[in-house]
Amino acid sequence: MKLWSKAFADNAPIPGEFAFCVPDAATHVTLSTNRNPDLHWDDIPHGTRSFVLICHERDVPSQADDVNKEGREIPASMPRVGFFHWVLIDIPPGLNTISAGTHSDGVIARGKPGPDALVGTATAGGLRHGVNDYTNWFANDPDMKGDYYGYDGPCPPWNDTIPHRYVFTVYALDIDRLPIEGRFTGEQVLDAIQGHVLGQASYTGTYTLNPKLIARA
Repeated sequence: MKLWSKAFADNAPIPGEFAFCVPDAATHVTLSTNRNPDLHWDDIPHGTRSFVLICHERDVPSQADDVNKEGREIPASMPRVGFFHWVLIDIPPGLNTISAGTHSDGVIARGKPGPDALVGTATAGGLRHGVNDYTNWFANDPDMKGDYYGYDGPCPPWNDTIPHRYVFTVYALDIDRLPIEGRFTGEQVLDAIQGHVLGQASYTGTYTLNPKLIARA
């Protein structure tokens, strides 16, 4: 399989319009347009009956003590954990492109609705969104807490010393519909697709809010 985007090159920086946050000189960060990037895939395995799309970040600091703290930095040596930014399942075999901004266009406090995926104001014909990990991130914030379905883009700590990686992966499956119901997570989807994957392709973008890294780039 092959996966690509017109929004950014593989292993290149993700533009700010596809991020949850962008740099701000006065406050370090500010909310962005939070649009989903366009994605396209082909060389689809014979027998494919549906697709799953996942965006998974791999560089979240495992300890939050120094996150976004003045006068501190998060060292590159800190162990890292994962963070799901997008979980979309039951994509029909005839659909192999997603246009920019169709599944997310702006930051929605308390999260977008789900699990039925929406394109604009219409339900997207059986596609289902899982909750992303902003659901857990904002769990203790009274103004932002809620179930964050669908895509929400990058917002790494502005004092992290490494750029973060965001891996978009499309899986071709031999089943029409994943056997999970109601509210579900990325981890649950990865468990459910085991034994059903005919092929997969990945495409990686990077992102940073650290002014030092931005200036260096």
